[in-house]
Amino acid sequence: MGDRISLADKLSTFHDHWSPRTVTTFNDCDVMVVKVKGEFTWHKHDDTDDFFLVLKGILDIELRDRTVTLGPGELYVVPKGVEHRPVAREEVHLLLIEPTGTPNTGDHATAAPRKLA
Repeated sequence: MGDRISLADKLSTFHDHWSPRTVTTFNDCDVMVVKVKGEFTWHKHDDTDDFFLVLKGILDIELRDRTVTLGPGELYVVPKGVEHRPVAREEVHLLLIEPTGTPNTGDHATAAPRKLA
């Protein structure tokens, strides 16, 4: 195993929003941190669930039939195939876990490129 990872330190290395940074890998998954603010695009992932853990701030995950609101230390898993849209009225810091190569928009053509933190 490598050294410990400070999520706060990793988050301090960038300022842009909606651009996840991979901090490590785990069982063929990327463990990422991201800063978000505003509305993301409506999207779905046909082949994988979508994991959100709020580290700082309040995140709304809009679903077509309801909204799930998360605060620090709370998580939600959007089931695969379910349309959703994350919304952050103020800056929110998140931990995400996805199979390596999963496009953040559900579409490789519009996905943000993966970056390392």
